[in-house]
Amino acid sequence: MNTFERALSHQLEQQRSTGHYRQRRSQSDAGVHTRIDGRAMLTFCSNDYLGLATHPRVVEAMCEGARRYGTGGGASHLVNGHQQIHDRLEARLAQWTGHERALLFSSGYKANLGVISALMPRSGHVIHDRLNHASLLDGTRLSGARLHRFDHASFSSAEQILARLAPASDRLLVSDGVFSMDGDCADVDALAALARRHEVPLMIDDAHGLGVLGTHGAGTLEAQNVAPAEVPILVGTLGKALGTQGAFVAGSHTLIETLIQFARPFIYTTSLSPALTAATLASLDIVQTEPERRAHLHHLIRRFRRELSTLALPGITLMPSETPIQPLLIGDEHKAMALSARLRDEGVLCTAIRPPTVPPGTSRLRVTLSAAHTETDLDQLLSALEHGCRALTP
Repeated sequence: MNTFERALSHQLEQQRSTGHYRQRRSQSDAGVHTRIDGRAMLTFCSNDYLGLATHPRVVEAMCEGARRYGTGGGASHLVNGHQQIHDRLEARLAQWTGHERALLFSSGYKANLGVISALMPRSGHVIHDRLNHASLLDGTRLSGARLHRFDHASFSSAEQILARLAPASDRLLVSDGVFSMDGDCADVDALAALARRHEVPLMIDDAHGLGVLGTHGAGTLEAQNVAPAEVPILVGTLGKALGTQGAFVAGSHTLIETLIQFARPFIYTTSLSPALTAATLASLDIVQTEPERRAHLHHLIRRFRRELSTLALPGITLMPSETPIQPLLIGDEHKAMALSARLRDEGVLCTAIRPPTVPPGTSRLRVTLSAAHTETDLDQLLSALEHGCRALTP
């Protein structure tokens, strides 16, 4: 083994010894009922909140899209990878979110990298909620701008940071709409008021809110009755509630043209698959015309919280959340791993979330509910949690 390989092996051994080693599991499909290593498994850790990843209409739209437009874009959007179907989806996403235009990216991670690195100079300042997604932090690092973090959901903390910065400086206020590991929602109206007061643009990454929240599924802004103009930069994903893949940024004509010119993750990436684009148009139709899916999902959320509170299981704390993300705080990462393994023994897949994804001492099971789950599925989860917690309690 050469020096390079020894160094890598040492890093891997450190990862194992600290309990942070991660492994993939290959499942048979993307449904909530799947198979892993030949065994039937019920999943409660997917972000497919509306169960659209396997919806027959979405699947057929993707197949028809591949037959009509091809499977791949063939080049970046600015070479010859941009097709009319991309225009159609961008127009629909802009209309849905109430913004002037939208721009497609190949993933939410790249969208966040692209926006912040394109808009912020090295002399700039980006002010983040402390629990913002890693892609938002990495976009700031890529830009070279100064990264500031305020205490989670603390507007006084954010105010103190903004008050210290010169009004003439390039600044950007950034927050998740729904926080991916805690499941709670940002107070977007309060953030917008703060942004107005300090004359700083507001960027919201609503990856986990779009499709799930609001009367028409238009996300956190709709649910909180915040006018789209209050959030000049909105990022959304297609790979969660919409069940496909990719992302978009919605905003003004000027913002979108700026990103087309300067967002390197857009400029230098092959365009989103036209087949996936066709599938996303079909899933967007379902989101907008079948509110019963959201109604069923929110019924499951309420029932889960009600029954888990009644069970009062030892060793876990149900964190406050009204979204499909229902974190069960355990604290110790080894205990979180042990409970996840117990659930797996009972045919329920719910992965443990550990540092560095969450702060030390806050390891948890991140239960995610889907409109594809049934009442019986929820019964199985609750039973498995009760058995697992009792078995692990001394």
